[in-house]
Amino acid sequence: MKEPQVSKPRHIILTAITYLLFPVAVFVIAGDFKWIEGWIFAVIWLIWLYALLIYLVKKDPGLLRERFASTFQKEEKEEQDIQQKRWDKPILMIFNILAIVWIIGTPLDAKRFALSPEFPILAKVIGAVFLNIGLAILVKAFMDNPFASPVVRIQKDRKQKVVSTGIYSIVRHPAYLAGIFLFMGMPVLLGSFVGVGCSIVVSILLAIRAVKEEDTLADELEGYDEYRKKVRYRMIPFIF
Repeated sequence: MKEPQVSKPRHIILTAITYLLFPVAVFVIAGDFKWIEGWIFAVIWLIWLYALLIYLVKKDPGLLRERFASTFQKEEKEEQDIQQKRWDKPILMIFNILAIVWIIGTPLDAKRFALSPEFPILAKVIGAVFLNIGLAILVKAFMDNPFASPVVRIQKDRKQKVVSTGIYSIVRHPAYLAGIFLFMGMPVLLGSFVGVGCSIVVSILLAIRAVKEEDTLADELEGYDEYRKKVRYRMIPFIF
């Protein structure tokens, strides 16, 4: 059966607002709307994510609906085989807490209280490059994989299958690699050791989740074990 198209404008509007609220929150927490690094971050962030939103609306509304779903999905007895895995909920809870600390702590540290020493210009340029790389990989991952759910579940309701082309022919979890670049790039661009510290912990958490998710996919998704043998690396080529 053909998947129904997204027809609820509120999904699009709320997603667009959510993307906008992040850079706005950074400026509000920093207390300085003239912050140059903040504006560089905001422009990079909004260009990539609004481009992604436009793509999903036009080309993959089913994925937009899936991404819009809660990261803590309610279980239904009759649909237990397609629900979010229980072990994924505490991992996402920790991830969300770290993300909040990262979002709030970075501008507080970098601008409002200036706790971290001033980062060199070269470091900030590298941070901007990392941010662009992370968002580019994220967009590419969503373009290549129509089953890129925010939660770990086997999407039998969406007829999920193994995706092995595009960026998924290089690493098995490109969205997690994107997360590492993104989480590290923003605090380096803005100049916050607090944000960098959160990014390191988040990267470790993403690696743990990738390993757990792989076990689920190998056990329950047809063809994934063969794909895993073909594409050797989870997130970082030649390393992990």
